[in-house]
Order: sequence, then structure tokens, then C-alpha cells
Amino acid sequence: MPNRPTWTPLHAQLHRILRDRHLLPRNQPLLVAVSGGQDSLCLIKLLLDLQPKWGWQLGIAHCDHRWRPDSQANANHVEQLAKTWQVPYYLETAPEMPSITSEAAARQWRYQALSAIAQNNNFLYIVTGHTASDRAETLLYNLMRGSGADGLQALTWQRPLSPILQLVRPLLEVTRAQTAQFCQEFQIPVWEDSTNQDFKYARNRIRQELLPYLQTHFNPKVEQTLAKTAELLRADVEYLEEAAQLLLQQALENEDSPLSPQHGQENPAPTALSTDKRLNRLVLRQAPLALQRRVMRHFLASVLPIAPSFEQIEKLTALITASNRSQTDPFPGGAIAQVDGAWISIKN
Repeated sequence: MPNRPTWTPLHAQLHRILRDRHLLPRNQPLLVAVSGGQDSLCLIKLLLDLQPKWGWQLGIAHCDHRWRPDSQANANHVEQLAKTWQVPYYLETAPEMPSITSEAAARQWRYQALSAIAQNNNFLYIVTGHTASDRAETLLYNLMRGSGADGLQALTWQRPLSPILQLVRPLLEVTRAQTAQFCQEFQIPVWEDSTNQDFKYARNRIRQELLPYLQTHFNPKVEQTLAKTAELLRADVEYLEEAAQLLLQQALENEDSPLSPQHGQENPAPTALSTDKRLNRLVLRQAPLALQRRVMRHFLASVLPIAPSFEQIEKLTALITASNRSQTDPFPGGAIAQVDGAWISIKN
């Protein structure tokens, strides 16, 4: 495998992204998640080539889900590459195959494993090879499941995994076609994952059938276009979340708050039905529906045993303008929301 110091357009693109977005500070320890596929191998090679300019201390982590007969050989392949590049290698193997047989469970286990490796070895950043193609797939996948803006922009540049650990995805402007070309150009041996061809996974069908169809019949650059849409939505969601958190704080304030109802309005005093879980609906009435829904989603998430559905959020939002003593049918876990004068109260 040649170790050419060639500075390609992709090197320049990543260097610019890191500089402009302040994703990976200089001289920091970075744990790079490497599956052995083209995206993660492209990522680690780019970071190795940029390392002299940025001063990072790099490590490679591989998570073996034990899904495939060749998974151990896959792990050995990544380990050999780490030795070739003289990068510390960390392996985590799933203890029980049946416990992570779904995509969601596997993803949760993988992030837990990566976080444990990072914390045990003093890494402050976990870096993954998610691309613009992954971002486009995620947008389509969540759109077809009925997601709102939050789900459509779910694959973000970075997010905290703990107070001191950040997950960073620096390739979100790079397509899978670019990573394939890069690996071919540098003759990096890519480990082909056979499960990528298994259409029982919806994402594989989106990748292998839907996106190529959209590229052929609608837009040759549909991946970049959808990734750009996700980026626009990300900024919108950040703004709405900040506004919703402020509104929630105001609606949770006590009866003495200047935002609470004044004399002559609906009685602000809670009755015996009320608990500490109550919202001032007169404050919420002043807000746009988009913010009302976000406040209600956060409020329900704090009292329900599962994530609230759109229908449950709508039920609670309707109480903002409902008549006194109106109430919902039971939520999961048995909680009921009721209008109590100026307040929406939750009774368990």
C-alpha cells in the first residue's frame, strides 16, 4: 500500500472544513472509528496525512458486532492497517450476538463501546466516517417514517457523548463516490461488508435502489442536495430548540412569576389535581405552534416512560386553548393531562 504524500483536493477540502467549522482542535487525542469500509479508511488516511499540520494523537478503534462469519478476519484486517500506519489499535467485541440483532441496538452498543475506549485511554474526540451520502440516506429514511425537522437533520457535524467527550463527523460534505475514488487512488485495501447488500435493512435498499433511481431520473447530485437540505434544517432546529427551551422555562415558572396570569384572568392557582408537573398555558398561547409543539414534546419526555409520539404531543398541545377541566385520555404509563385554570397539569 503506497504511502504517497500526495495532497489531493479531498485533503484540501477536509483541511478547510476542519479550519472553518472548528471541529477538531489542534494537538488533541482523536479516536477514529474504523470499520474497514471505504468511508472510515478514507477518513483515517486523510487524518494521518493532515496530522503533521494539526498535531493530533490518533488512535484506531474497531467494533466487532459478531454478525458475520468474517467479522474476526475483518477486525484483524483493521488491526494490520493500524500496525502499518503505526497507530494504536483498540478492539471491542460484542459479548452476545442476539443482544444486538437490530440496527438501532447495534448502533447503541457501538457508541457505548467507543465511548468506553475513549474514556479509558484519554481520548476527547471520537471521529466517524459518516458522509454526505449517509446524511442523504438518513434524511430519506426518517422522512418516510414521518419524522419532523429534528429527524431529517439528525446526522450532525458533532454532538456530545458525555460532558468531556465529543462525537465528530468531519466528512459530511464528502460523498461515498469520493471516498471510493480516494481509496482506489491510494490503493487502500477496503473490507467489503456483505451485510451492505442485505435488503432486509431499509438503509441498504435506500442506498442501492432509491438513491440511484433519484440520481438517474431526477438529480445526478441528489446526495449533495439532500445533505445541503439537512444542513439548512440543522440551523433551523438549533434556533427553534433554543427558543423552545426558553419558552419552556417561562411556562414552568411559579404563580408569582410576572408571566403568570393577572387578576381577572383564569385562576392561576392549581387545584388538588395539580402536581409539580404543570405548564402555564397562558404563556404558551402567545407562542407560535412550532414552539408550542416543541415545549410539549420536552414536557412529555420528562414524564412518560417512552419518547412521545406526534399524536401524544398534539393531544397535549390542544389543551393550550381547551376549556377548563378538559383532559386527555391516558398516556403510556397511565398519566393524564388536564386543564386546571391557567395551568396544564399532569396527574399520574
